[in-house]
Amino acid sequence: MKENGQLRIGSRGSPLALAQTGKVIQTLKNIHSRLREKNAIEIIVINTTGDRIRNQLLAELGGKGLFTKELDEALFRKEIDIAVHSMKDVPTVLPEGIVLHAIMTREDVRDAFVSSKAASLKDLPPDSSIGTASLRRKSQILNCRPDLRIVPLRGNVDTRLKKIKEGEIDATLLAYAGLKRLGRNNVVTELIDTSVILPAVGQGALAAPCLESDPHANNYLTSLWELPTAASI
Repeated sequence: MKENGQLRIGSRGSPLALAQTGKVIQTLKNIHSRLREKNAIEIIVINTTGDRIRNQLLAELGGKGLFTKELDEALFRKEIDIAVHSMKDVPTVLPEGIVLHAIMTREDVRDAFVSSKAASLKDLPPDSSIGTASLRRKSQILNCRPDLRIVPLRGNVDTRLKKIKEGEIDATLLAYAGLKRLGRNNVVTELIDTSVILPAVGQGALAAPCLESDPHANNYLTSLWELPTAASI
């Protein structure tokens, strides 16, 4: 933390990342009166490799750690005190010296089917296109609908929805938790049962890493810790 006690929170710059960070900040303020003081919290936006390079699949670039690497480095440089992530973006192995807190109540874990062409995944006409960059989603879609075409698609929620609106793809799958946090529930065509599409590990949960050696950051994050969320991931 800064000498003046300011808590610095690192976040990616996407609308979803900032919305999630905003929810964490509001909850911290509700618990800790000191954080309600003017300028007690600063959001520091960090552009990650995963955000900068969008013309390649994550699997080709090195995996999910591309959304967390730069924030981990900012923690080590003590430019930020904590970071906020979607748990599903956090790699299995953390850098030594960083601890991870599962925080707040986990949202709905299901994937949402979004389309202007069909009311459900099963109703999509054969040879329809579904945009996704997720190998998990691709394999499970083709398992239940091998007659569909998978089109590689990365980008934030608005980017993907625009592709549907402009007719470049017929449908996509998005995490329902993210849509709810953005207030975009209205775009959902169908919620996919987990027996059809198994969600990503940690989907719907928020994660906040900090330095193991930082007692203040750990104390703040412990106040957001919830047993059901931690036990489920």
